[in-house]
Amino acid sequence: MSEPKSTKPYLLRAVYEWCVDNGYTPHISVVVDSRTRVPMEHVRDGEIVLNIGPVAATRLQIGNEVIECTARFSGVARELVIPVASVAAIYARENGHGMSFGPEKKESAAPGDEATFPSGPKSHPKTGGKPTLRRIK
Repeated sequence: MSEPKSTKPYLLRAVYEWCVDNGYTPHISVVVDSRTRVPMEHVRDGEIVLNIGPVAATRLQIGNEVIECTARFSGVARELVIPVASVAAIYARENGHGMSFGPEKKESAAPGDEATFPSGPKSHPKTGGKPTLRRIK
């Protein structure tokens, strides 16, 4: 029997939809590596936080392998390509509710290892308010 697909892209799409349906602004925290196409001038400590809400990101596609969209940085439209494996968290800016993911093993992840849920909240750059990550049950 073939190895099951990762649950991570499905969870990302679900939390994104939950955010939008409730009027929240979905943000993703991305660990930047050589496969990630984002504006490097906005990367801090190897990580970037991106607003992927419908107003900020156009042509958003959350696929099983990559997230693709166009977003503006300092007024300039940029094409973004983010491997799903590089997404560390997705959360609502307004209240911090969302989901964080543990690091994925490259190409050799065992079934069930693709997403882990830490018990404590992960800190993110503050963009207003006091967001914290919490598990959605």
